[in-house]
Amino acid sequence: MALHPSISARLSLIEDLPSWREALADPTVQLRLQEYRTWKAAPALPSVETSDESIPGPHGPIAVRVYRPPSAPQRPRPGLVWVHGGGWVFGDLDMREADWTSRELCARADAVVVSVDYRLAVDGVTYPVPHDDVVAAVLWVRENAAVLGIAPARITIGGASAGANLAAGAVLRLRDDDNWLPTSLVLAYAAMHSVLPPLSPALAEGLAQLPRMVRILPEDVAEMTGNYLGGAPDPHGYALPANGALDGLCPILLLDAEYDDLRASSEAFAAAVVKSGVPVRHVTVPGVLHGFLNLPATVKPVDQALTVLAETVAAAPAGGLDPDQGERG
Repeated sequence: MALHPSISARLSLIEDLPSWREALADPTVQLRLQEYRTWKAAPALPSVETSDESIPGPHGPIAVRVYRPPSAPQRPRPGLVWVHGGGWVFGDLDMREADWTSRELCARADAVVVSVDYRLAVDGVTYPVPHDDVVAAVLWVRENAAVLGIAPARITIGGASAGANLAAGAVLRLRDDDNWLPTSLVLAYAAMHSVLPPLSPALAEGLAQLPRMVRILPEDVAEMTGNYLGGAPDPHGYALPANGALDGLCPILLLDAEYDDLRASSEAFAAAVVKSGVPVRHVTVPGVLHGFLNLPATVKPVDQALTVLAETVAAAPAGGLDPDQGERG
């Protein structure tokens, strides 16, 4: 389908701008960027309880934010460890993809959500440091499930974009190191390759008329992943899960944006996971761009995507999700 009207109406604000990195460094375009990213009609977010915690990690303390439903639980709740995106160089606990998404999923799934402020790949930080931070956060949630009010057998790991990469890499490592898997793995517009797989003709045609600012071209992927790796070896595929051994994983939900170059990475990863015999549900969210979880739930496709995520967190059975390649939500 066509881009959602509320998204297409904004593209004129950025159609002549270069990459986000260059635009953010240009003070002359800040008002345009602010208008592009502002949603005046954004609704009030769900009312949930939050607490900021500092947890131990192999590279020093890690900040996490815990989101809890306001009502007293009748029993331990499902839990979600959530990892924001940002190309491994941007993002924090307050970005919409972290905070808005965590609040929505906490309320919709009646779940405890732990959002992770992993170290970014800046100022000399590279893999495995962000990966190690996410692994440490998952272990902390697992070990403190009773205190957090989480049912230990109902922990989901998830993330968006670079955060989806980190979430999947953490699950691969915990499978290998601890023989442990979460109930499910939920990945939104995931970045899984150092070299972007070829776009399908239909995807290439759909993306061709979009502004450069909303594209993630092969050279962008190479730059992002090269910066993240920093020359560090990745023998197990933990940094780039598309290169890892995928057999024996928990059920996976993949959410893709219809208009997103990284859809090629997610689709290739989905095919590899299915080939490994892992249950997968693969949903393409229509009419949206990469990073759609930064948008308010008043945008209907975003609301639908949040519903799919919340249903998976709340009710994904240990036995697996029904494979559903190519579903459109």
